[in-house]
Amino acid sequence: MSLDFDELRKKNVSRCNSVFHSLESWTPTDWATAFAGEAGEACNAVKKLKRFETKKNTAKDPQTEDECIGLIGLELADTIIYADLLAARLGIDLGEMVRLKFNKVSELYHAEERL
Repeated sequence: MSLDFDELRKKNVSRCNSVFHSLESWTPTDWATAFAGEAGEACNAVKKLKRFETKKNTAKDPQTEDECIGLIGLELADTIIYADLLAARLGIDLGEMVRLKFNKVSELYHAEERL
């Protein structure tokens, strides 16, 4: 099942406002800090994959490659969710910005791929 940025934004902001706190109650700095924290957790999950690959994982680490990759996926998802909330707080259409940036890089490197 595919997910688009518009669907994420609608549900993400609604859940934030109804379950956690209002979107506006956090400053852009607060949202950016949360985003960076989740990106750090994703990097930590990648470190655990490296430990697994080099047979240096601990009992607390994931014990299979699939578990490692699953953890990375979950942390990347958290990162995207927080990026969307930061973008929402600033009134940025994240989907449009991704499209714009992707196409700009494609043009710069003469790649055919465009969104």
